Amino acid sequence: MKTRLSLLLAAATLALPAAAQKAAKPLNRPKLVVGIVVDQMRYDYLYRYWNKYGPGGFRRLLGEGFSYENAHYNYVPTYTGPGHASIYTGTTPSVHGIIGNNWLVREAGKGTYVTEDNTVQAVGGTAAAGQQSPRHMLTSTITDELRLATNFQSKVIGVCIKDRGSILPAGHSANAAYWYDGANGAFISSTFYMAALPEWARKFNAENRAARYLDKPWETLLPISQYTESTADDAPWEATFKGEAKPVFPHDLPALSGGLPTAARQNLEATGEKAPARNLDLIRSTPFGNSLTLDFALEALRAEQLGQRGTTDFLALSFSSTDYVGHQFGVNAIETEDTYLRLDRDLERLFTYLDKTLGRRQVLVFLSADHGAAHSPDFLRSQRIPAGSVGPRLLRDSLQQALVRRHGPGPWVLSYENQQVYLNRPLLQQKKLDLRTFQDEVADIMLNYAGVTRAITADDLQKSHWESGMLMYLENGYFPKRSGDVLIVLEPGWLESYQYPVNKGTTHGSAGNYDTHVPVVFWGWGVKAGKSSAPAKITDIAPTLARWLHIQEPDGCTGQPLAEVLGW
Repeated sequence: MKTRLSLLLAAATLALPAAAQKAAKPLNRPKLVVGIVVDQMRYDYLYRYWNKYGPGGFRRLLGEGFSYENAHYNYVPTYTGPGHASIYTGTTPSVHGIIGNNWLVREAGKGTYVTEDNTVQAVGGTAAAGQQSPRHMLTSTITDELRLATNFQSKVIGVCIKDRGSILPAGHSANAAYWYDGANGAFISSTFYMAALPEWARKFNAENRAARYLDKPWETLLPISQYTESTADDAPWEATFKGEAKPVFPHDLPALSGGLPTAARQNLEATGEKAPARNLDLIRSTPFGNSLTLDFALEALRAEQLGQRGTTDFLALSFSSTDYVGHQFGVNAIETEDTYLRLDRDLERLFTYLDKTLGRRQVLVFLSADHGAAHSPDFLRSQRIPAGSVGPRLLRDSLQQALVRRHGPGPWVLSYENQQVYLNRPLLQQKKLDLRTFQDEVADIMLNYAGVTRAITADDLQKSHWESGMLMYLENGYFPKRSGDVLIVLEPGWLESYQYPVNKGTTHGSAGNYDTHVPVVFWGWGVKAGKSSAPAKITDIAPTLARWLHIQEPDGCTGQPLAEVLGW
């Protein structure tokens, strides 16, 4: 007679195959994640040019995807480095440490660039362009966490014309990050990632695509009369290309980049004569910089077989020519509109490739921006809207002079960067001046300058905490070891002009909605079409991806998963 124990063992044995089979079922993940960041893309660009977008780019993304219509950055300053870092780390500069594109290193007594790294060497390009890595970023990224979760079987590749737009999203453990070197017209990397460029990248660079894009003038994609969403072609607040008389179409790119098209240059060199140097960096400030970026990204997808290797891969793709064009011509220019219409076609090229190689339901895509942009102050004033500009150098020098009058000679101000004042702390110690009292004095002085609406000391930021409002933005952007002593806020509509008092083009960096309100759209694998007006933060993207991928969120993450798009 069977005992009760033997019966239980037999039942357990019969159940084992089914349990084992269930345990062996593959984890449901997309084959590929593509993160798209459009540099300087205001939220309203999704709809401003809607009637001129084609069916396969932005309109397809919004029609088939899920859009958060009320997504914002939650810190200042809103710049490219912090923006890319915050999207991919799921936290703010107060945690990941990327407080700007540049900042003062007090210990060294000099500034640093966000991805500067003199411990590595250039691969495929010049030393100045290639000595870059993510070492200044203090937290992991969602791309790092994917690599960790798959025991480094997932491939992660970053691609952007800007080094910081490729390096920071790719993270610390990426297989590769590639960016553009205008000195040789090539996509390059550094020894942080590899000893030499892969063969496919060398072949791509050998095709001289940047030069070929510059062989033709920049004409408008549509008849110029149809650009009714933009101001007149020759607006006084638009900057010209060097060598141009006016900022108008067509822009003669062959002449502006060096005079000789590629074919003529090759013919000249075939005879033994040396062709004049060509400015291949010019492509950054044209929509063709985005097209070149996508060309390289598509080749990376193909050559590295991303999404076709049995594990989830990640392409971190950023388009930065929109930023260069915006800075030069402003929010309302025909050049800006034309750049977005051409980007729309590039997105269609990308989505078509993904359709053919993997299928939409096997690819998870998100699109966002690293910051927005302000209208040109001169344009706003022409419409009787309050606006203005301040000169960073003028603010710094004015403050320095005021402090000399009060306290005597000395380099009281070391730097003014990211709308922050860096004081000479060793000098204060030498003069036996209390740092916190001096910070208060500087804040009071800064409030007297035109355009400054708020000034707060680092001491006040560290002693308090705010859950909302302007002071929350400042707190979230403040990192004690890298930030300044006094932080200022400009009035709405005001911006920093490095050519002050001349105001050409535009910039960004503030807590104004025009700088913080950006697109956040998900598309493809697991995404049902829809939209939400619920508040969302840019730092919510990474934890949302983590939930989809069933992996850990980045180690400094402070964002929250977006429940609506996840279907919770």
